[in-house]
Amino acid sequence: MIQKMKSTLAVLLESFFRHRLVAQRGASPATVVAYRDALRLFLVFASKHAGKPPSRLGLDELDRDLVLAFLDHLEQQRHNSTRTRNVRLAAIRSFFQHVAYCDPAGISLAQRILSIPGKRTTKRLVGYLRQPELEAILAAPDRTTPLGRRDHALLLFLARTGARVSEAIGVDAAELSLQRPCQVLLHGKRGIQRVVPLEKDIAAVLKALLDERGVATDSQTPVFVNARGLRLTRKGVTHILTRAVTIAAKTKPGLTGRAISPHTMRHSLAMQLLQSGVELSTIQSWLGHASINTTHQYVEADLEMKRRALEKCNNPEASPTSYQPTDEVLAFLESL
Repeated sequence: MIQKMKSTLAVLLESFFRHRLVAQRGASPATVVAYRDALRLFLVFASKHAGKPPSRLGLDELDRDLVLAFLDHLEQQRHNSTRTRNVRLAAIRSFFQHVAYCDPAGISLAQRILSIPGKRTTKRLVGYLRQPELEAILAAPDRTTPLGRRDHALLLFLARTGARVSEAIGVDAAELSLQRPCQVLLHGKRGIQRVVPLEKDIAAVLKALLDERGVATDSQTPVFVNARGLRLTRKGVTHILTRAVTIAAKTKPGLTGRAISPHTMRHSLAMQLLQSGVELSTIQSWLGHASINTTHQYVEADLEMKRRALEKCNNPEASPTSYQPTDEVLAFLESL
């Protein structure tokens, strides 16, 4: 039997983060931080609205009207985008789902908040790098220095595996298999693991990186570390990529001013696989997408496939022939 929890805001918040997000859903650290920031902003807003500190707020004071006022505050005072507003709302709704489960007295309050819809947003096209641009970025680090060799290995790893930043910086030496078949074990969202193949060149680069640091291939030592030998952070990866893009832009002016993030490397691999004729289901498995709908966004963004389709339409030799039934039973039905 589930022990009834005290219906105080503090207890519900603690159980939401410690039990629901971490223990039950296996949320990543990045998700926990995003939800924490959203709820912190909401409670600060509620505190000012009620004229009392957050610790004295009652659950019944966090009603639907207050949530709607907070969402307006995000857009009008904080100038958040609609997408950010929806992310904040998702965190609040997730918390009140937990409230409805843990505190029967709060079900009515939670239902009214859960009924708040997200705003429709304009769907952005996936940004990706063309092969010459990607090669210029990979060539940017100075491989005559240890940090340059690390930067090159990291960028090559992101480009060839399509790993998320959290997955890349989370890789330990023991999760690499640098003998045939070369592969890496990645830890994705919700604790889901997947194995991604490694080409010979990236396997050789990673082995040289570990050998240079004297790291055993069966150890739990991080593969990508900073100058102090600590595991690289998301911010550190972004800094490395930004520096490489700045250098590459000197020979590829088209990179100047573009918003290129580590996730752009992931998108670039997906587009490369798609244009090479790899099936969507394989790309979905490779990237660790929970839904094929997420993978389908690359089809919508692939201008090269659309151009080839247009060329076929404009080619009279490619016009389809009239349908002819190939079976005598079907031929009979067609004749009726």
